[in-house]
This record gives sequence, structure tokens and C-alpha cells, in this order.
Amino acid sequence: MTTGLALLGCGTVGSAVAEMLLAEKRHLQERSGQQLELRHILVRDKRKSRSRMVSKRLLTTNAEDILADPAVTIVVELMGGIEPARTLLLRSLAAGKHVVTANKHLLALHGAELFAAASKSGRCICFEASCGGAIPIIMALTRGLIANSIDRVIGIVNGTCNYILSQMSANGQSYAEALRGAQVEGFAEPDPTFDVSGIDSAHKLAILAALAFGMQVPFEKIAIRGINDLDDLDLKFSRELGYTCKLLAIAERTTGGISLRVAPTLIPAKSVLANVHGPFNAISVFGHAAGQTTYYGRGAGPKPTASAVIADIVEAAMGTASLLFANLPLLTKRTKGQFLPSNQIVARNYLRITALDSPGVMHQITGILGRRGISLSAIAQHESKAGAYVPLVITTHEAVEGDIAKAVVEIDRLKCTKGKTVRLNIIDPAA
Repeated sequence: MTTGLALLGCGTVGSAVAEMLLAEKRHLQERSGQQLELRHILVRDKRKSRSRMVSKRLLTTNAEDILADPAVTIVVELMGGIEPARTLLLRSLAAGKHVVTANKHLLALHGAELFAAASKSGRCICFEASCGGAIPIIMALTRGLIANSIDRVIGIVNGTCNYILSQMSANGQSYAEALRGAQVEGFAEPDPTFDVSGIDSAHKLAILAALAFGMQVPFEKIAIRGINDLDDLDLKFSRELGYTCKLLAIAERTTGGISLRVAPTLIPAKSVLANVHGPFNAISVFGHAAGQTTYYGRGAGPKPTASAVIADIVEAAMGTASLLFANLPLLTKRTKGQFLPSNQIVARNYLRITALDSPGVMHQITGILGRRGISLSAIAQHESKAGAYVPLVITTHEAVEGDIAKAVVEIDRLKCTKGKTVRLNIIDPAA
């Protein structure tokens, strides 16, 4: 039996999916038993230069060609963004077509609406490529770890940021130098804002947390900080202390509710996640029965993403995806959860304070921290000339984020300090 497909979008990922479907048609049929026929590709401009493998007869600028074709049973959305992707997917579902998408932005903000529409129409939505490129993390959360109560998900889910931080840590580059290198290598967009600000990672965290905890996850519940204000000096000091800095997406079950945050975070240099370099991603999931499992691979790029997209197409064509979608509450019947405010998160902290090297200064700073109930685990300061302003690095034991924030405001008001104190969380991703 032949399954008709239509692609919405033929950019970098769309072209890779089209090429793979056309060039590896026989291989895919031998591996899956499915005969996949690419019938339409929706584009903005049919005159634009494209891969030679993509025949112009497949191209259309009219979505109605796809929606009205009864032979198309799966619509693959690779446009990105919210509109027109959202409207086209809702119309595709209403027309009785299954949906495959890699659009984490859309799913993070409108996933509940789309899943409800799919349930109403008796269709399914497949989205493996939305969170980790070729890494089968959605499959792990919905099938492989189904017996587990998930307590924590920690991931490096943005290859652009991981490449930049790897260059800053390994080669001593500044943030600006590493970003330029990432753009030259094709790992960063000309406008990298979504990546470096942490928003892309937060979109992925919203999807992963919803699956891990079976809850609706409002995007605004995620505390977000990117890497665009990081100073290479802090990466240098963190290395001296035995840590590596990574942009982490963290979802944790706590007694006060689910904690959600994206932030540059210090982790032990010998940990698994600390040794994920370049554009690679890695996601650790902690289940009550399985313990820690970690999923590693290329988290972005046209071919890795196309690999995950085509796996979803095959599952939809076989009927296994629609069976799962119809029967798995994790996908369609999520509960409303309680979320921990970001100022109540408990974590260890790294502080870099620019302070005057003179008698009594340390006492003033540690006094402020002590009055807020913040216990210190280490203090480091390089030798300097007396009376000069020097970086003072302090690491703390676990403390409430709100207390740390208030202490930092007090410290920055002291006459013996200048500039703003740098604050980063410290966690052990294996603990």
C-alpha cells in the first residue's frame, strides 16, 4: 500500500527530508515495508533554486493542493515559526491527515490546541525531531521509560550554544569570537537570538517536561537565561574549580512543585554532560526504576533532523503512531500541575564579586551571605596588589534562589565592591 506525503516547507531541513525520501525510497521500503510517495511540497517561491533531486512538478504555492488531495494521508510541517504553520496543521488535521512536525516553537506554545484537534479528528501528531535532532528522546519518554516515575530531566539541547561554550572553554575564546566561529561553521544562524538567549532550549524543555511529568507546561513557567552575557573569565575560574559551564535545560520534581529553568550552569568536569562537546546534544532522564539514562547524538543539522522526521513518517504510515496517540494519556490527557517559582529553587551557586583587596572586605561580604543563611563551600582569590579591585570567587552550599538574589543586591551596594556580581548555579547532573 502506498502512503502519500506532502511537505510544508523546503528549506534546509525540508530539502534534506525530500532528498532522503526520493533517493532512499527503496531502502526505506525494504527497512519498513512502507511505500512512501512524496506528492507535494509547499513553498513560497517556485522559482527559487533547489536540489536537483526535487522535481519542480512537486512544488506548489497553494496549500489547497495538499488539503484537497485524498491521496495525501501525512502532512510533514518543516516551515518553523507559529504562522502559517499552526493554521495549516489545524486544517490538515481537520481534513483527516496525520501530522509530522519538527516545530518546537509551535508545540511549546500551541501543543495543547494541536493535540486536542488531532484527538477530535482521530489523527496523530508525531514530533520526534522537535527536541533533539536524531536523538530518540520522545520515544524514550513515551515508550522506553513508560514504567518510570520521572523525577528529573537535564539536557544540553541546543547545539549552537554548546559549540560556543566548547570553544570558550577549550580554546579560551571570548563569546563574540566563538559566536563568529559558529556562524562560519554553519552551527549558528545569522541572527542567533533564539539560540543564545535560551529561548530555543526553553521550547524544547516545555515539550520534554510535559512528557516526563504528564502535565500541561505553560511556557511562562520556565525561568530563562541565555549565554549571551557570559564572560570568558567565569569559564576560566570554573575550570580552576573543577567545573565546566553548559547551557542546561532542567526540569525537576520537587516537594513544592515542578521546577523548570534554562540557564548556563556549572557541572563537574568529569561528568558525562560536561564532556559533550561541539554541536552535540545530550539529555539525561532520571526514573525511579531505571535510574539515570542518557541520550547522546547530533541535536541539529539537516540530516540528523531528517532522520527523526522520516522515522515519524514511517510510524504514521504503519499505523503505530496513531495507535499510540489514541491510547497514551501522556500525549493527550495531561493534568494541570503545580510549578515552583524560580525564586524558590534550591541550588548551589558560583559568585564572582569584584571587590577591593583590603582588610574587612571579606568580613562584610561573608556577613551578608551569613545573615541570609547562605553557607560557603569555597573562596578563591588570585594574588593581587593591596588596595586593588580583584575578582573574588565564592561557591556556596545549597541555598534558596531568592535569598541568593537578595544577598547579591546587598553585596553590589557595598562601597568596597564595583560592578555587578556574576551568579551561576552549580549542579551535579549525576546526583
